[in-house]
Amino acid sequence: MENPLIIAEIGTSHNGDINRAKTLIDAAFSSGASAVKFQIVYADEILHPDTGFVNLPTGSVPLYERFKELQTPAGFYAELASYARSKNLLFSATPFGIRSANELKELNPDFIKIASPELNYTQLLKHCAEFSLPMILSTGVSLLKDIEKAIIDVKSVNGELPLALLHCVTAYPAPESGYNAALIRNLKKIFNLPVGLSDHSMDAILVPSLSLAYGGFIIEKHICLSRSEKGLDDPVALEPEMFAQMCSALKKYSKYSRKEIIDDLIRLNYSKDRIEKVIGTGEKKLSGAESPNYGRTNRSIHYTKNLQKGSVITKSDIAVLRTEKILSIGEAPEKFDFFIGAVLQRSVVSGSGVNMEDFIVRG
Repeated sequence: MENPLIIAEIGTSHNGDINRAKTLIDAAFSSGASAVKFQIVYADEILHPDTGFVNLPTGSVPLYERFKELQTPAGFYAELASYARSKNLLFSATPFGIRSANELKELNPDFIKIASPELNYTQLLKHCAEFSLPMILSTGVSLLKDIEKAIIDVKSVNGELPLALLHCVTAYPAPESGYNAALIRNLKKIFNLPVGLSDHSMDAILVPSLSLAYGGFIIEKHICLSRSEKGLDDPVALEPEMFAQMCSALKKYSKYSRKEIIDDLIRLNYSKDRIEKVIGTGEKKLSGAESPNYGRTNRSIHYTKNLQKGSVITKSDIAVLRTEKILSIGEAPEKFDFFIGAVLQRSVVSGSGVNMEDFIVRG
């Protein structure tokens, strides 16, 4: 095995404070990370203002408003990219729409990471593929058909683009028993791509190490200064000492066989039963924690304003957004252009999902 690429997911844990962000980069560097990754957030690219409260590790949060607070001024991430590179760390961020993707491109990131909820966001995938930068796709809250379609979307624009997948369980925290680490080996065989792990479990060593044992080439995990802080993901992130423990274990295990890794985990008092539950069956399916959110965490088309029957749909009337809990699910993102110029056959409410039934002429 080779040493894995270890990504310290800082995300929005900086809470908009540039000095805090640099402290997190310092922590990632000292811990042994290979790369740092942020999230370029614009609320309107992700959610409708009427999304309401969403359950997150920090509690029930008015997420649209919280994302608004996390929007950063021009130059924020450029300064962080320069700072990370001064420490010989790879730099990247996750875009959530065309605006943030274009801003990321200007930073010349070492790779582009697409989050699990955006795996079905066809327009974003194709737009990012035009940049000819390596892409990493997280595959939480998805089925094999969703992963296949995302790969086709990317390759249809740039067939030579370096592409990797991250196995992920989209839950915060994600139960160890739902991780199904053996799937990593199977995803590599099915798609003939490098595969790694985006991990939201609480333990620093078990899930990342077993993912490495089953062929994980990339390990991504959230880092925070303290789990008691107010960052959206801080309660499920690793504090610097824990992150360093993970990095140390992964670098040691990169020289081990699968059996040697498992034997050493048992020596560290991880039980065989606990290990077997993390390894799982290797079958790609929604975990128990993900099933209720399939279709809601992912992207679909939503109305952005109240519209009356007879209105002709324009691009400003609809958007590709996450649905979350209280809004209705719309049609798939790739159908966006189909609705432009269509005439509504009933009045609709801003935030609701765009559906074919809205355009059916009724006698």
